[in-house]
Amino acid sequence: MSVAKVTEIIVESEKSFEDAVVQGVKRANKTLDQVKAAWIKEQQAVIDNGEVVGFRVVLKVTFLLKD
Repeated sequence: MSVAKVTEIIVESEKSFEDAVVQGVKRANKTLDQVKAAWIKEQQAVIDNGEVVGFRVVLKVTFLLKD
């Protein structure tokens, strides 16, 4: 039997929403073992002086707990 846990992280990229997701999963893998999924809960464009300067995502990351 496997038991999973979900944690929420916020990631920002200057490139794109997709890049924010990729970077968030990479960072989660540094701390969490057995990351299995990431659900995009929310997306936000970061605006400065009327220009889009960043792409922010709120991810729910699922990982398996150790036995």
